[in-house]
Amino acid sequence: MEPLYGRIRDYAWGSRTVLARLQGRPVPSEGPEAELWLGAHPGDPSTVVRGGAPVSLVEALAADPERWLGADVVDRFGPRLPYLLKVLAPEAPLSLQAHPDAEQARAGYAAETTDPELTHRNYVDPYHKPEMLVAVSPFRALCGFRDPARSAELLDAFGVPALAPVVAALRGGLDGLRDAVRMLLGWPETERAELVGAVAAADVPARYAGAADLARDLAGRYPADPGVLVALLLNHVSLDPGEAIWMPAGNLHAYLYGAGVEILAASDNVLRGGLTPKHVDVPELLRVLRFEVLADPVVKPVPVVPGVVTWPVPVEDFALHGVRLDDAVGSATIEVRGPRIALCLTGQMTVADGAGSTLLGQGQAAIGPAGGGPVTLSGSGEAYLASVGLA
Repeated sequence: MEPLYGRIRDYAWGSRTVLARLQGRPVPSEGPEAELWLGAHPGDPSTVVRGGAPVSLVEALAADPERWLGADVVDRFGPRLPYLLKVLAPEAPLSLQAHPDAEQARAGYAAETTDPELTHRNYVDPYHKPEMLVAVSPFRALCGFRDPARSAELLDAFGVPALAPVVAALRGGLDGLRDAVRMLLGWPETERAELVGAVAAADVPARYAGAADLARDLAGRYPADPGVLVALLLNHVSLDPGEAIWMPAGNLHAYLYGAGVEILAASDNVLRGGLTPKHVDVPELLRVLRFEVLADPVVKPVPVVPGVVTWPVPVEDFALHGVRLDDAVGSATIEVRGPRIALCLTGQMTVADGAGSTLLGQGQAAIGPAGGGPVTLSGSGEAYLASVGLA
């Protein structure tokens, strides 16, 4: 294991405190800091030190892929790190979005790469982007469609006559859900502000107060965006620290507030439908969306060994372990596959494998090659260990 230096993305929705405090820098930061990236995605790769100078992790992996990645990872994913580890710090809602599956990503990337007249890209790489986020503070998110019948009752409670066709469509079940989303995202531009304003001003029964608060919050940020209404069709999830949300391909979602550790397939493909000043492509979003009920997007931690938990998800691209050590549990050894990245979130830990060891303080990270064998963490604090999910 050796030190790994991540990159911070300064999207407008980011916090000015979370990442600065994590890394021991002055608080508040000069500008919003949304994500800390730890990985080898070419959009913002982390670095390692070689000869006293920083070297892109992309270059380091390319120089010796068999050592870093291992033959089974190269065979399955090609000569690249298949996952990306992040710390997310949203202080304002992210865009309403979904991610393509593997086939959609390959086809979309190929089509856009050969289109000489394209001005905005949806597909920046040919890979899918399933993702999981583990809350490290209370975290709120919109995750997947709820039962359309419940959404029909909710929208009807707002008492906005213009929404009657949408309510009727939702009462038609999953087939109607597709029509409802298409109607809302295709709402005439000249009438959007009036519709969103009417919903934000509505007086609803007490049992729908949470949804009304969400609508007012989003409407205050995006007063002419029908995505405010689409957000009401999704599960509103509140996570306690240690709980996770799993977002498979094609599920509409938006993270709202909190701090979390996220692991995802190493892709930056995003199809946006609203709640953002960025490029929105409604037809392409509708094409990749899965109009299905995501009954329970929350993943509970599963104990592995004392002090260690994991969150099982059905992908091979990544796996994640959470580690909490104290005087009672001073060390833990974890069996992992492929290249591994450790992030110390609090306290101080030594992380070691067969390739070496390094001492991590709060906010520091390390990476080890595929042949390093089990990883042992010792010390006191909280850490996360990313690896591939191959069996």
